Formats: sequence, C-alpha cells, structure tokens
Amino acid sequence: MDHTQHVNRDTPSSSSRETRYVQETGFSDRGPTNIHAGVSEPEHLQFKSDTDRDRVIGRLLAKGIVQEHQVRDSWTEWQDLLKKGMKVPLWRVLALHVDLDSQHIFAEAAQLYAFTEADIDENDAVIFLNDHKDDFLEASWDEMVEHFVLPVSRERDRSTRELKWVFITHDPTRPEVHQIIQRLRLRRFELQFAPETFVSALIAESFLSQNNFLEKLDENAPAFDMGMSYDEGSQLVDEDALEAEINRSHLINLFEGALVEAVQRGASDLHIYPNSEGAIQIHMRVDGELDLWHEEDRFKPEAFLAVVKDNAMNVDRFDRDIAQDGFIQRWIDDVLIRFRVSVLPIASAQQGVHAESIVIRVLDDRKVLTDLRQIGLLDDAYARFQEAIRQPHGMVILTGPTGSGKSTTLVAALHQVVTPKVNVLTVEDPVEYLMKGIRQIKLGPRLGLEGALRAILRHDPDVVMVGEMRDQKTADLAIKLANTGHLTFSTLHTNDAPSAVSRLFKMGVEPFLIAYAINIVVAQRLIRMLCSTCRIPNPNPDFDFMRHLGFTDEDFYGATIYQPGGTDKCKTCKGSGYKGRRAIAETMLFTPKVRSMIMASEDMVDEDALRACAVEEGMTTLQTAARQLVTLGETSLEEVIRVTGT
Repeated sequence: MDHTQHVNRDTPSSSSRETRYVQETGFSDRGPTNIHAGVSEPEHLQFKSDTDRDRVIGRLLAKGIVQEHQVRDSWTEWQDLLKKGMKVPLWRVLALHVDLDSQHIFAEAAQLYAFTEADIDENDAVIFLNDHKDDFLEASWDEMVEHFVLPVSRERDRSTRELKWVFITHDPTRPEVHQIIQRLRLRRFELQFAPETFVSALIAESFLSQNNFLEKLDENAPAFDMGMSYDEGSQLVDEDALEAEINRSHLINLFEGALVEAVQRGASDLHIYPNSEGAIQIHMRVDGELDLWHEEDRFKPEAFLAVVKDNAMNVDRFDRDIAQDGFIQRWIDDVLIRFRVSVLPIASAQQGVHAESIVIRVLDDRKVLTDLRQIGLLDDAYARFQEAIRQPHGMVILTGPTGSGKSTTLVAALHQVVTPKVNVLTVEDPVEYLMKGIRQIKLGPRLGLEGALRAILRHDPDVVMVGEMRDQKTADLAIKLANTGHLTFSTLHTNDAPSAVSRLFKMGVEPFLIAYAINIVVAQRLIRMLCSTCRIPNPNPDFDFMRHLGFTDEDFYGATIYQPGGTDKCKTCKGSGYKGRRAIAETMLFTPKVRSMIMASEDMVDEDALRACAVEEGMTTLQTAARQLVTLGETSLEEVIRVTGT
C-alpha cells in the first residue's frame, strides 16, 4: 500500500478537539499558565531534553511559529498526561493551546513526516464525494467524517501507473486515520495533508445533516380562523385562538427549520416580518445579501411571531408595542449555536393591527476568526495593521458602516495580542462571542460605558477594547487609556479613515490627543468574492468606464477581468455567482507627517488633504484595494461599485 505508518492519536476538528481532549484525558483546564521564574534546574533540564527530542517542536520554535513560554505551558500539561499513562507527543498537546492556530502546527508536522500537501479545487472535491457516496458503507463514511478524513480523487500512481485513492486530513500522522482507510480494503491509497478549514468546508458541503423540520412543512396545513377582527374598536387579538394556533406543529417546524437552515447556509441574520398581504416572510442574509427564503400565508402572522417570541428568553409575547431583546440557544449539527433576538413594533397595512419585525443574529463560534490573515486583507494593509497592534500602547480604531466586519476584525486582532502575560479587558454591548484568555465586561442598565471605562483603570489592564466611541466622554476616556500606556481598540461609524479623525475632532477631542494617542485608523468593507468554479471572463470589458472608476492602462495589462457565472448548476455558489467575502481596508498609520497635519488643524480637519497625505505615506484607499481584487480576478466591477460607491 502507498502509505506510511505513523504514530500518535489526535482528534478531528477545532470544534470537537477540545471536547475529545477532555473526554480522553480528563484534563479540562488547558488555559495558559504563568511561567514562574523559580523553575528548578532539574525541571528546566528535563524540559530542554523533551523539547529537543520532539522534532516538530524544534521546527516550530526555529520558525518563530510558537514561543518557548507556550511550549512550556503545554509541556506541563503533557507531563500530567504522561503520569496518567497517556502517551501523546508534546507537539500534539501544543496544538490544543488556546492561543495558537493549530493548522500551522499540523502543517509543520505533515511536512516533517513527508506528507504531500493536497492541491485540489474545493468544488472538484465536492463533486467527487457526491459521485462516490455509494463506494463505501454508510458506517465507513460516518467514521471518516468523524475523524476528518475524506477521499477527494482517484489518480494514477506515477511509478506503478496503477489507480490509487487520494485521501486528505488535517493531521495525517494519526494512526487511527490509517486504520480507518485500511478497513476500506483499497488496493492502493495515498494520504495527504489539507488545512482543517478546507476539510471542514468539504464536510459542511457534502455531509450536512438533514433538516428534518423542513420536510414536515410540505404537509397540508389548513387555514385557521384565529378570531381576528380588523374592524376599528373591536378586539384585535383573540388570545385563546392564538394559543391554539401557536401549538400547531407546522409553525414550530417552520421556526426550528429556519434556525437550522440559517446555520447550515452560513447566514448572519434572519429577518421575520409580515408583508402587506398578511403573509409571514423569512429572509436570510448570506454573504451580506438579504434574500427571501420562505413565505408562509397559511397562518396568521401573529401566530408565527408569537412562536418566535415564546422561544426567546427575556421576550414577552404579550408586549406588542415595545422593543425587546432576547436570546435563543440550540444544538445544531452537534454544536451549540446562540441566537440574539431583536423584536420591534412596525406599522401594518391593516389598520389597528400590531405588527412586529423580528431580526435574529446567528452567533456561531465556529465562524470566529482568530488569525488576522483569515480576514483577507491585502499584504500591505495586513503589514501596516500588524505594525500598529504590536505597539505597547496607543489606539487602534476600526471604522465603517454596520455590517462591514469591524467586530470580526477586532476579535481577530485581540487574539494576536493575547498572551499569559497580558491582561486584556473588553467593554461590549452586547457580548457576542466569548474569547478565551480575555475578561469581557457586559454593559447593562446599571453599568454604562463611561462607568465601565473608569472602573477598568483600576483593574490594571494592558489591552482594552471599547465597543464603540459614541460621544466625547467615552472618546476622552478611551484616548486617556491609550495615552497612559494601554493598547486600546475601538470603533467608529464613518465612511473612511480620514473622516474618523474629523469625527473625533467634532466630538470635541483635542487635536494633540488625537494626533499622539492613535496608532492607526482602519476603514473596512466586506466585498463578495467571485465563485472560483463558475466565474467567466468578461469578453468585452468597458475600459472607458473602468478608467472612470480609477483603473489605469497598467492595471489592464495582462489582467483578465472576470464576471459572475451565476449558473444554477454550480454546487459551490448555488447560482449566485459569488462565494464568500473578504475584507478590503485602508490603513492610515499615524506617521509624523499625519500627526503634524492633525496638529495644524484649527476649526476643522481637511479630510481631502489628510487623505492625500496618508496616501503619500503609503496608505492604499478602499477604492484602490477593491480595484486590485478585480485585476486579480477575485471580484467583479459590480461589487466594486456596490461596496465603494465609485
């Protein structure tokens, strides 16, 4: 067989790796521990001996992928496992470290043990999986999915010219993976390395659990008279009739099915509201686009809205005239998913009827990015951002409209600065994603933003994240934190980087504080990426129009301009022509020239002059970043116009 025997056991995915670790080891507190100065000499020598013997650890340290204090934390845990009789390599324990991206560690291990890195298109792999579902028993597929190992192609061996199966996994050194493949009784196979995110995407695309709730929606659901009267002055809601309607299984299946579908589609939000004809509409926002998913006219809208409100904590079904906030939790595909619910009264086309709009935000921790590289910033913007957050103090401001990915980027940036030696506190309203190693302060009726910021100063922080600077008081406090030796992250709602300076100026923040407290302002947007499977070259690009958008003849040279294919047969994008989003950003570093220009401002900030100065100092504008993605073939002209407004 064309495979290599390797040792040691690991678990399949980032979402289940921690759970399996706890089950197998009984060691649940894997957070980083402080490195004590008083380490005994024998202990230090043992640590050095163990790390020197682990070749993967040696490569990781040599390349700067991990630091010695991180290895030492994992070594302490590894020693505990050895005492329990559990033989696992040190590098595998390190891969479970909360502050590290395990994909880099698995990649180094695979390279060291001579596993080839897979080079295959995601859509081709999905097609292959779907075409070969009948080649193996269902139990075998279940076992492969559980351990994150999948067949992705059949190709001829270069030496023997025999056909062999090619399998991929994120950690090919696990012996159980080889045992799983051997049980398939294949004549020849090769096991290759692929990033965990790639394997996860294939599993999500090809092996999603069935949404059983939706199957039941096809059952006949006869219209039901709730005793509703729309005559002015009569009873608006017959509560007894409404109660009977709410208990209909069809409504419950529709609601639960919508939650499952939203998670499986990767939607960020669900929008639920009655239309002018009295039917309930359910919309899902996927990749920033809001599309109608389902329209239900067999029931009164009030009944379905009541079902949603009944399933949300802290929401009262009978309050129909006030805004309410609540939350829902569900286990979907063996993952705990949280949903944030917002209820708002809206006007109805039918006189006197209390209509409501409900928006449900999907909070899936699997979508949290912990590495700034995953945001998709272009190399120049990424390097400038990294330079700013590596400073020991100062302010990092992210700006952009709602839905531009500011929170996602903030979370990824915070993960870059978290270490056992750094005290990180955040002030949020609400707290959406829980971050390990960070103390997150939740604002409420009795604790406002100003009070929380004042209290934070007494908690000895090194890094602080302030959700948003809304007024002068909070801006002054946040800037005070940055000026007193703290690295401070915050957000503003402005359209570009220079206008963030203007906004702070108009709030009443002193120019010298703005100039010398801030390290960088990052203005961000999310732009949809063309589906790599069905995109097609634009046969007749309008070069005159492109020049109007800022493209130059140099941009056109050697570049292929693509447009969305949008074919319904494409399994990757489901006919939308786009798949996924990435960030574009303009990063205004506060260089001496930029600081001087801000200090020279008198009554107002000249945003155009500040922008020109920042560009001279190396800033790439949002428009330029978007144009670069067009020439790289990653997005379309229509997206550039939609996102940047040019």
